[in-house]
Amino acid sequence: MSKAKFKQKLGRYNLVSELGRGAMGVVYRAEDPLLNRTVAIKTILLMDDPAARAEYEARFFQEAKAAGGLNHPNLITIHDIGREGDVAYMAMELLEGTELREMVAKGRLPLPFALDVVAQVADGLAHAHEHGVVHRDIKPANIMIMRDRRAKIMDFGIARVRVSDIRTQTGAILGSPKYLSPEQAAGEPADFRSDIFSLGVVLHELAAGEPPFFASSVAQLLQQITTATPRPPSAANPAIPAVLDFIVAKALDKQPGGRYQSAAEFAADVRACLAQLPARKGDRSDAVEATLMESPPAAAVDVVLEGTQGATGVQATLAGAGLSATLAGQGLSLPLSRRFDSTEAFLQLTGPGSAQGAASAKETVRLPLALRIRGVLSREWFEPAWPVFAAAVLVAMAFAFLISYSP
Repeated sequence: MSKAKFKQKLGRYNLVSELGRGAMGVVYRAEDPLLNRTVAIKTILLMDDPAARAEYEARFFQEAKAAGGLNHPNLITIHDIGREGDVAYMAMELLEGTELREMVAKGRLPLPFALDVVAQVADGLAHAHEHGVVHRDIKPANIMIMRDRRAKIMDFGIARVRVSDIRTQTGAILGSPKYLSPEQAAGEPADFRSDIFSLGVVLHELAAGEPPFFASSVAQLLQQITTATPRPPSAANPAIPAVLDFIVAKALDKQPGGRYQSAAEFAADVRACLAQLPARKGDRSDAVEATLMESPPAAAVDVVLEGTQGATGVQATLAGAGLSATLAGQGLSLPLSRRFDSTEAFLQLTGPGSAQGAASAKETVRLPLALRIRGVLSREWFEPAWPVFAAAVLVAMAFAFLISYSP
């Protein structure tokens, strides 16, 4: 379609202006005269080959219908789908905000903001997965940040069409394959855990200021995704808490079974990490300040965490190697860092039982020494029971000495 056709119709919709274009089609601002509302129209160019076109179109409509049944504050709303000539189209909610991709391009985002965005996206994915819908193309370009800091996932309904052609048209179809899961990179079927991996890549990039996988060619990049162990985010950004390294490592496990088994669990752990961050005023980048208001304060819940400066607590779900045992309600009142050593957990993930081996893991994990010492000492010594036990031993030794030397 050309700009000359902006004022013409596509289905019942009056095209007003072009919002953007890509390898698969054009996005327009349009008016819906039937419901008297402004919408975004995403067009998809259909293939010329009749057999491939029929399969392509069937997949598109199947996925679009499934996505159209979703209703969640962190998912874009799809209003309608249709076809006119060689163009299939999707009418959806018109979002007023900034793509996360644009914000990332301006520099590293504040960590609290980044964690809040990832948690929101995980919430939206959890809803989609519960309804049997897998996105398959989670990346910053498909996440819109609204002016109220609400994150919206876009492009449901066409991701399956894109990913199906990865082996032959990776550059043209996907645009940026660095967010693919290992199973997608290998051309294998992808389920909801593929979305979790892709969101883990986004989390790593937002936190560290660099993607976990990068190479000079698509082939090398896909090989990295399937075989290489990325360095933890804290290696690039020392301000990152140790526990976030473990969260990212779990989300980026090469095997789907080793990852979070639900996006809701992923969201809970990210929010638990967010609650540990000290509150700092004015910690906003120019990219955030240009379009968004200040970050909302974290909600106060059950377990008090170290490093919050008295600001918040959290109903944490970060205990144990799987990060799935809820601490709240079990009578645990110690700081989370005293019950969880992320360095040790990360080494377990990438240690002898993993595909990469212990040596690779030790080379990759470069957490600050203070964090590693703190994890060990706080777990083994600064538990309240240890000082009491030590004092009792000293008292017993003193009494024994007095008794042995008494006349």
